[in-house]
Amino acid sequence: MQRGRPFFEGFIWHCVTGVLAVLAHYAGMYAALLGGSTPVVATSLGFVLGAFTRFVLARGVVFETTRSVTASGWRFIAALSAQMAVNAGSLSILVSAGVHVWLAQVTTTSALTLINYLLYRYWVFK
Repeated sequence: MQRGRPFFEGFIWHCVTGVLAVLAHYAGMYAALLGGSTPVVATSLGFVLGAFTRFVLARGVVFETTRSVTASGWRFIAALSAQMAVNAGSLSILVSAGVHVWLAQVTTTSALTLINYLLYRYWVFK
């Protein structure tokens, strides 16, 4: 259940709090790239940092849930596992096609934003 917000307002809050999750993702990715990781490994490591940030903010700010942290946490992990695969796959395809790694990552993140919101609203935190 969402905290008394209509769909669009909830989506805006999802995007606002998502900025912090994306910053965590990109900071981790940047650090991994500096450490010599490949783009796909780097984005996957950053994704984990962003995921933790996303869960805390989604559960505490965007959505209200009757599920326990454990129950919503397992659903969140399942949703994120699929999202991580799509993120890594999309980044790999775009980079292989010659797109700069950061443009590829921003494109991938943008494409996943609405999909993530729908998953969280109607399945993870419902």
